[in-house]
Amino acid sequence: MATTIDCLVEVGSKRAFTSAAEWPGWCRPGRDEDAAMQALDAYRPRFATSLKAAGVPFGGDRGVLRPAERIGGNATTDFGAPDGVYELDAGEISAREWTRLRRVLEACWAAFDRAATAADGVELTKGPRGGGRDLEEIVGHVVGAEVSYLRKLIGQGVAVDEDDPWGGRLPERAAVLAGLDAAKSGDLPERGPRGGVMWTPRRFLRRVAWHVLDHAWEIEDRSGG
Repeated sequence: MATTIDCLVEVGSKRAFTSAAEWPGWCRPGRDEDAAMQALDAYRPRFATSLKAAGVPFGGDRGVLRPAERIGGNATTDFGAPDGVYELDAGEISAREWTRLRRVLEACWAAFDRAATAADGVELTKGPRGGGRDLEEIVGHVVGAEVSYLRKLIGQGVAVDEDDPWGGRLPERAAVLAGLDAAKSGDLPERGPRGGVMWTPRRFLRRVAWHVLDHAWEIEDRSGG
């Protein structure tokens, strides 16, 4: 029998996102659920390449994509970012699973670093795939976004030199991993200092991995890589 790959689906009024539940970073948008599922399948080889380049085994080369959980989207979904909160997110992460998920996240970071390094000195094409940001601006945007996401996980960010986001990415990532360790161990409150509900580790991983890998692919596409 064919194996199945559970997917998380959020559908807004203008856009939908589908994410592979067990593979943070493998997430694509579409105008509706069907289009998002087709895009996810189309990006399967590209996601596999990103993982294998970092030596991370990928178990999704084959298998039927199956919607396992559906939710309605929101303004963030329609704007262009996955923002779903699923029942799956409440599940605990075992030590073995955390080791695997950490390697997946690090593989997404490595894919971004490879893309940015290869595009250094290359003028990125303009247009709908990324707009007008240059490479330095993309790096700054990705690092800054992760600092912002970190606040939703542990209640505080980490200082990064805005004039040198490339140099600041490694301590920022170390803070992310430390924050994930604390969050998955249950050592953090469920609400932040202003009362907002904090993100679970699974939700955080899904958002960070999607964001960094999406921009890695943007850099590749716009640089001709």
